[in-house]
Amino acid sequence: MIGLNKFIKKRDKKIGLPPGTPIYTGEKKEEKVRISIIDYTKDQVQEMEAKNIEECFPFKDSLSVTWINLDGIHQVDIIEKVGKHFELHPLILEDIVNPQQRPKMEDFDHYIFIVFKMLQYDGKENLIKMEQVSLIVGKNYVISFQEMSGGIFEPIRNRIRSGKGRIRKMSSDYLAYVLMDTIVDNYFIVLENQGERIEELEDKVVIDPKPETLQEIYRLKRDMIILRKSVWPLREVINGLERAESSLIHKGTQRFIRDVYDHSIQIIDTVETYRDLLSGMHDTYLSSISNRMNEIMKVLTIIATIFIPLTFIAGIYGMNFKFMPELEWRWAYFVVWGLIVGIIISMLIFFKRKKWL
Repeated sequence: MIGLNKFIKKRDKKIGLPPGTPIYTGEKKEEKVRISIIDYTKDQVQEMEAKNIEECFPFKDSLSVTWINLDGIHQVDIIEKVGKHFELHPLILEDIVNPQQRPKMEDFDHYIFIVFKMLQYDGKENLIKMEQVSLIVGKNYVISFQEMSGGIFEPIRNRIRSGKGRIRKMSSDYLAYVLMDTIVDNYFIVLENQGERIEELEDKVVIDPKPETLQEIYRLKRDMIILRKSVWPLREVINGLERAESSLIHKGTQRFIRDVYDHSIQIIDTVETYRDLLSGMHDTYLSSISNRMNEIMKVLTIIATIFIPLTFIAGIYGMNFKFMPELEWRWAYFVVWGLIVGIIISMLIFFKRKKWL
């Protein structure tokens, strides 16, 4: 699970620096940034792995559509070279290398900058992994920046290679839509896994509540906070794209973006529903524990109540007075036992009639 300190750590590196200074604030990494390029038209596709960022520069002014993807944002010098060649604002570069950036959209004259949060559910570790994805959408190119390598965009690459669908017939704004749509659709997979965990937890809360159950509730509530933090700004981002008057977003693409907006609303509703369910489960857990404690106290109270008169009898005949008449009586011992058993039976019958048992 992502700790809350992830959202605020390493910010001290930026204190005192001029605005627009790109400083990587994520986890320390040693591997090289992987740069992949897919350049395509309706009739042909060119795909390559770039050895350095300079190999991407000729595609800025090409007539075809180019998708440049960078897996890794920890090498700031590469990001600065991209920003210099593609004329990106320094504040944009600062946001790209800051993985704690809030999802947003900014419309510039010759490009659109978009920040998304990509979520993936790790079933082995039973946690949600969050990754920042930044997009630069130009007239004939899309540059995507990912924190790490992943296969979530591989189906899109396969569609481009095979020429299936309309992706090769459309311009760069449609490619950006497809990337965003893939990220949003992956949210549903994460929510589906969370929903299954919540269903299992509901049964445990009702049938056999344990301290481990409460810990799982807290873990899920924390995951919902991460989901909500990622999803709520998403609505603003997509709504801004849908209503953008930029020449880079065509009317035909805006219809598809509207569909992504509908999906984002559905995701938000689901997240809120899960949050309400978890809050209700927390209350149910506390009620179940309280009811169990009441049942235990009820049994102990009945036992104590039964032994009160028995203790009284034992106390009376435990006194060492010399002239107690029953002490010399031959059947006294059996009579006292009979009295004790009779009291027990009578009290049990009384409790049963009162439905206390």
